[in-house]
Amino acid sequence: MLDLLLPPEAPTCALAPADAHKVSLSGATMGTGWSLQALVPPGVDTRRIQAALEDCFTSVIAQMSQWSADSQLSCFNAGAPGSRHPIGPQFQHVLDCALSIQRASNGAFDPLLGSQSNHWGFGAGDFDEAAPSPPGRSPDVEAGAILTDEPGILVQPGGAALDLSGIAKGFAVDMGVAALEQLGIAHMLLDIGGEVKAIGLRADALPWWIDLAEAPGSAARRTRIGLTGWALATSGHWERRRFAQDRSWSHTLDPLTGAPVNDALSASVLHPGCMQADALATTLIVLGMDEGIAFADRHRLPARIAGLGRVAESAAWRAWKQ
Repeated sequence: MLDLLLPPEAPTCALAPADAHKVSLSGATMGTGWSLQALVPPGVDTRRIQAALEDCFTSVIAQMSQWSADSQLSCFNAGAPGSRHPIGPQFQHVLDCALSIQRASNGAFDPLLGSQSNHWGFGAGDFDEAAPSPPGRSPDVEAGAILTDEPGILVQPGGAALDLSGIAKGFAVDMGVAALEQLGIAHMLLDIGGEVKAIGLRADALPWWIDLAEAPGSAARRTRIGLTGWALATSGHWERRRFAQDRSWSHTLDPLTGAPVNDALSASVLHPGCMQADALATTLIVLGMDEGIAFADRHRLPARIAGLGRVAESAAWRAWKQ
């Protein structure tokens, strides 16, 4: 059986011009793959499209990557107590969104888990297989401790470590789509590591179809989603895992304990912004099935959380079902 999801409201965008041509591109960035499907108007060279996307990816990495030693994020994480660090406008925008979701979720999403991420083997630092389970983040590294009254400047209070891997890829998708819109491309689907956003329509005047990835053993039915003007993100436990000393654990960490969560298998969120969808999918998988769907319903988010024997859907998700 297949669940088919479409936006409750019909898209209002115009069809692609008859002389638009199909372009498919792909590559690697941020430790994963990216792909683009687009209907491109005449006069827009494929090399310009590739260059525009690569410029976006390079900018995100230069500002927010913990795997680039000279990125703004890495410089902040390595900074001495009391040091001040300039960050770019995209970094500031992503951090503002992350902190907003942190407040809305009572801390279920936290951009200051860099030390814990490293400890569990998912950061840029060395992984110690024998290290014990860490405590939750100390109170002196709360979000307010890194902020200043001056936009674009962070202060390192000592021991603060940002990790934006749960939101930066989604932002890169949004940034890439916006850059291609500036080139006159109004019909496309951009995917970075499974975080996707679509605008416009395909050549057959249908939405861009996405088959939702499912974890092994998931109780969820096969699901196909038609996207236009929306983004989709899925956070799951079955692909990015660590194995050591006969143990296995997820990359998603509970900010209250600093330890991995393993209850739900996956959480999927639809949102007009891929940055928000990316962070919210992580938020829901941390909250768990019941609290996660209650959060989604409070905020009218189309969301689904899948486990081994159970699937929970928000009211807004069910409204997409055909």
